Amino acid sequence: MPSLLYTPVRLGLSRALGLLLGGLAAGAGVPPALAAPAQAAPPSGPAVPGPPASALPAGVQPVPISPALPASAPAEAAGSTISEAAFEALLLRGDLASLDAACLDAARFDLVSRLRLLRNALLAMQPTPRSLALVLRNANALLNCRAPDDALTVLNRYGPQAGAERDQWLIQQWRAANAGLHHRLAAEALERLAQGSLATLETIPLPLQLRQDGTLATRPALEVYAEHLVVLGRENEAAAALLAGRLPGRPAAERLQRAVALLRELPLEQRNQLIETALDQAAAAGAWGLAASLLADQRALLQAAGLSAQRPSERFLRLARRIDDAYGEWQLRRQDPQQGARSAELQRQLRSPREPGGHARSQP
Repeated sequence: MPSLLYTPVRLGLSRALGLLLGGLAAGAGVPPALAAPAQAAPPSGPAVPGPPASALPAGVQPVPISPALPASAPAEAAGSTISEAAFEALLLRGDLASLDAACLDAARFDLVSRLRLLRNALLAMQPTPRSLALVLRNANALLNCRAPDDALTVLNRYGPQAGAERDQWLIQQWRAANAGLHHRLAAEALERLAQGSLATLETIPLPLQLRQDGTLATRPALEVYAEHLVVLGRENEAAAALLAGRLPGRPAAERLQRAVALLRELPLEQRNQLIETALDQAAAAGAWGLAASLLADQRALLQAAGLSAQRPSERFLRLARRIDDAYGEWQLRRQDPQQGARSAELQRQLRSPREPGGHARSQP
């Protein structure tokens, strides 16, 4: 499923650890782990409004965004649906909407020469724009034309007013910088959006793509910001950013889990305490699968330090029986020679898909 992201932003080690330990002292506001930075194809489809106003902070209007293409274009398609004559006329007299649609068409069929001509036409349009709406639409069209750097050029032609207009401009700047793999610039855009409070990014959904069914895929800006930091090699700062969140429950547990993985220089005792806090948050949300993953992380952490992992192992086994995780229990028990009988019983429960009743397709 294509996305507007080609992939998915500084605090210093001492400051990062200060924020980390401050978050621990505060108790509850620990924040969710991040997926690896995504990388995807450029957007396609007719231009439509971005995230619904209800999903954005007060006063922030939707940013233009385009839906994903169908899963695959017809293999037999020879080229664009726009004839050469029509395309030449479009370059001479086309408005922003028609140029945008032509960008989507050219991107769909990977018509590189047309994309280049369309980028030039879009860059020449409204060199001194008078409204933010026009700037956002022009930048969005250039993103559809696979020209994120040109989208940044267009955005820099306009100075947004403070407030909601500035927020819209910054979100579009993040989209362009992110699409162009300018992670530092993308990070700076999100930092400016946060206005000194990283926790506010947790409540700002960044638009990723509009799906074919009309729903919008978003991610919290705080998670994306932390990913930029990781890409830039600032892992301790990314962990501190994750810990700036204040949403409880599963989000807190997931971000704590990711932070522990990033804070490899933190003393073992403090990393272990972070996992314990994450376990409390996961349990409060009833996220038992996540709790099992956290216990596995805790066991691996203690074993790597040469310490006994008996307690997390016992907790994992109790949880595995509670959630009927025969596979997880088998994985743990098979490492203990004294658990051979129970391990064999669990292995029998994990029926092969090719045995009678299994899900593999029957052979003729």
